[in-house]
Amino acid sequence: MLENNFFLDEEIVKLREEVKGFASSVDPELLRKMDRDEVDYPLDFIRDAGEKGLLGLRFPEEYGGRGLTWLAESVAVEEVGVLGMGLGCAYSMISIVGEAIYRFGQEWQKEEFLKPIIKGKKIAAEGLTEPRGGSDFFGTTTRAEKRGNKWILNGAKRFIAGGKVADFYLIYARTDPNAPGHKAMTAFLVERDMGVEIEDLHNLMGFRGMGTARIAFNDVEVPDEYRVGEVNNARVIFNRMMIPERLTSAAGALGLARAGIEIAMRYSAKRKAFGRKIREFQGVSFKVAESVAKLDSARSLVYTAAKAVDEYDAGRSSMDPRRLVSEAKMIATDFGWEIINNAMQILGGIGYTQVYPVERMLRDMRLAPIWTGSNEIMKLLIQHEAYKMLDIPSKDRDYEKDAMDWYKEFEKVYE
Repeated sequence: MLENNFFLDEEIVKLREEVKGFASSVDPELLRKMDRDEVDYPLDFIRDAGEKGLLGLRFPEEYGGRGLTWLAESVAVEEVGVLGMGLGCAYSMISIVGEAIYRFGQEWQKEEFLKPIIKGKKIAAEGLTEPRGGSDFFGTTTRAEKRGNKWILNGAKRFIAGGKVADFYLIYARTDPNAPGHKAMTAFLVERDMGVEIEDLHNLMGFRGMGTARIAFNDVEVPDEYRVGEVNNARVIFNRMMIPERLTSAAGALGLARAGIEIAMRYSAKRKAFGRKIREFQGVSFKVAESVAKLDSARSLVYTAAKAVDEYDAGRSSMDPRRLVSEAKMIATDFGWEIINNAMQILGGIGYTQVYPVERMLRDMRLAPIWTGSNEIMKLLIQHEAYKMLDIPSKDRDYEKDAMDWYKEFEKVYE
């Protein structure tokens, strides 16, 4: 209802309708079972999406994708996002792990791992967060030691979505104990049957039914051919991976926020108090107005960021899209949290029950400003990239000369 297609061409609009139809066909009981932690992972959902050719949309057709754009994928993730953070994450994991394999992996890795996840026949998970830290990625303590033609992995990762059931994991490990973190990391594809241990299943506030686990490596042997990219140079993989990580987080938050406020709007158009429909009260109608405006503004930023990545990847733009992607993740998830809170407030007490799904949406959405880089980290990245732009030659007007006393250089004291 509240989506818009103003940035989109006819092909992407048709894709939206296709994914919208797929999302509408998902049995609500799956969402209820996931929230009761009665399933380990939405395996059938992924298989069904794979059979319909809806996974890995950005990847070339030769690997099972459709060769579409980041903008198209963002629209698809938004539509899946109405189902909740769990299904949105499961859907996006193909794009996230697939990006590393497609851009940095060997051809046999693409055949063995990329193609099956796009078809929904294998489940992938990503190992970033460790017990000692989350945002401090380059402080990773999981280590890999080279012995002959194998790497011996030791360490642990936690909060791994799909950790319990994944067929393989993309794992980052320290491979140089003496170098700084950003020069000491290497990425590996580690199959579960190589000896990955499931140490713990997390009891989460929301985002349930995803087999989110702590996994451990105790002298796990990984052949060198399972390495992704160059030794000690995984920072380039990580930096690239943050594009699908954060764009899908942003797009999924749009969908969930949209679903929540639409529920609240329909409720407010029916519910009466003091003899009037509550939508007629300013306290309610202004919350709706603010939510819709924030949803539209967040979506515009997400689509702009996606388009920026498309232009950058195609060589039509030299601007690194990192800042816009970070902005999109921060704004979409912060606004998403505000919108769902508004929806809860509009529903009042009944919203706090399980009669409506808004309470589940609230629990799900609370994760969004935390994962894939907390929004505090996004702010650090945004300001860093913005300050870098000050050093770029510009044809912009010299605004300082618009002041009455612009010429008084003796008053411009900086130290």
